[in-house]
Amino acid sequence: MKLKALLRSLLLALLVIVTGCSVSRPATDTHARKNDGASTPTAEPVVEPAPTNPQATAQAKSRSDGPSGSPADRAAPAGRAVPMPAAPPAPPAPPALAEVAAMSYNAQSAKRMAYMPSPTLMQPMPGDVNTENYTHRDTNPVQLVSEQPVSTFSIDVDTGSYTNVRRMLGAGQLPPADAVRAEEFINYFDYGYTPPASREQPFSVTTELAPAPWNAKRQLLLVGIQGYRVPAAQIPASNLVFLIDTSGSMDEADKLPLLQASLKQLVRQLRRQDRVAIVSYAGYAGVVLPSTAGDQHATIDAAIDRLSAGGSTNGGAGIELAYAQAEQGFIKGGVNRVILATDGDFNVGTVNEEALKTTIEDHRKSGVALTTLGFGEGNYNDAMAVMLADVGNGSHHYIDSLQEGRRVLVDEMSATLLTIARDVKIQVEFNPAQVQEYRLIGYEKRMLKREDFNNDKVDAGEIGAGANVTAIYEITPKGSNAARIDPLRYGKHVATGESGNELAFLRLRYKLPGQSDSKLVEQPIAAHAEAQASERLRYAAAVAAFADALRGGKYLDGYGYTQIAKLANDARGDDADGYRAGFVQLVKLASGLATRGHDGASDTAAR
Repeated sequence: MKLKALLRSLLLALLVIVTGCSVSRPATDTHARKNDGASTPTAEPVVEPAPTNPQATAQAKSRSDGPSGSPADRAAPAGRAVPMPAAPPAPPAPPALAEVAAMSYNAQSAKRMAYMPSPTLMQPMPGDVNTENYTHRDTNPVQLVSEQPVSTFSIDVDTGSYTNVRRMLGAGQLPPADAVRAEEFINYFDYGYTPPASREQPFSVTTELAPAPWNAKRQLLLVGIQGYRVPAAQIPASNLVFLIDTSGSMDEADKLPLLQASLKQLVRQLRRQDRVAIVSYAGYAGVVLPSTAGDQHATIDAAIDRLSAGGSTNGGAGIELAYAQAEQGFIKGGVNRVILATDGDFNVGTVNEEALKTTIEDHRKSGVALTTLGFGEGNYNDAMAVMLADVGNGSHHYIDSLQEGRRVLVDEMSATLLTIARDVKIQVEFNPAQVQEYRLIGYEKRMLKREDFNNDKVDAGEIGAGANVTAIYEITPKGSNAARIDPLRYGKHVATGESGNELAFLRLRYKLPGQSDSKLVEQPIAAHAEAQASERLRYAAAVAAFADALRGGKYLDGYGYTQIAKLANDARGDDADGYRAGFVQLVKLASGLATRGHDGASDTAAR
């Protein structure tokens, strides 16, 4: 009966400890962990042992102080569940029961600690905290033509924002507003512009004016640029250096393994006249593959297979070594480019942003461009990857699937690698007699000062062979009651009808590769608007509206996801690869994830 009473007391004491007490772990548990080979934490919980008689305590201690500990000690490392032993057949039982109490506490405490905050045991593991980094930029505001008639910006062929957001929506989350860049959404798609008739001017220019889908009292002005196309077989000899991030953060399925599979898509396209080198960087940088003839496919594949992730991220050292390899294999008159593939971390070595920019600018002037490929989630440094590509006269792409890897590295290789026009700038002067207000959709990271347009020292964007660039302005015609800004009381009055029927005057500047002086293209834009937008403009408008909606829908007048999806679906046109259908599905995913307040009441009504 005494044995039963003692068991009952011990079990009640354990129940109190497990359910409510602030406790610490007994010395017997620490000793058991040592015997089991486990390391001892710095802040161990210790339990106040249940009362036992002195003789029982002494006997328990003598068994635990032996060279290898008691059987109970060896069987009870911290955090491992231990079954309750059967009651001893006869007294004296208290010493064994004391050990059982300690072991039972160890198992129960480990379970309880899994659900309780603890400064020691609940520290976040790598990957648990989202440290993705995006640069904040305010959305372009509405401008009064009477105050600011000229809009100046640099073209941009990046597409990384669209595929990164696609990854987020596919994972069931709406993106942060700063991850959404409207121009990268719009420029992900091909709008079928007519290419230039000859290569004397490396691109053609298309314009269109039509009512805005979300408010017919406003209009959309589309400006499209199409670079001349070069078949892959006619791309000049290429000197490519792949700079591969192999730090520990790349050891995830959507990072290094996806990168390796994507690179192998490109290998079969490489020719004998091409040169390929691979540099990897983690805690230190090293050459995985010295410059090798492009037709050595097996050798290149083997080097790709040898890549493995581990260590910190010395990106600065990697960039220096990659440029050194590029200069050694430099092909005069060919494509010379470093392609950096990373999740964006630069936490060792040269991490100062200005120092990195200076390094890349210096090498850019020598004719070696830099393209960046982003991978992964959780710690993706979009801000760094975009900045490096912009400074390096290259483009930034985010690879969210093997299909996207092939699209960037194979299907659009000429647009990705072969630059046909440098420092391309656009300037639009709006006619105040025809236009009251305007806003440029996207290109916040590419805005230029008015005087920068004629300054050939100011860096701007590049366009590759076959690439197309689209810019969209939303404008409010003169006299429309849809104006967002009240006119100035003492503003200068310009009579309607001046400057004929010109809506605006378009200027473009660009440099041919290898030249330092820019060339100028000018053309007026007619004020005549089509009654209905073309299929290309309707689809581009849907993409622009989607980006705007993801950033809060400030300028959409209540136009919601359901209406955007319908607009895009009706204007899909020829969609052989399914990219446009995929876009429609993304809009529907966003609609399902958005709250009513995010998407607006009008979208709910449109269902």
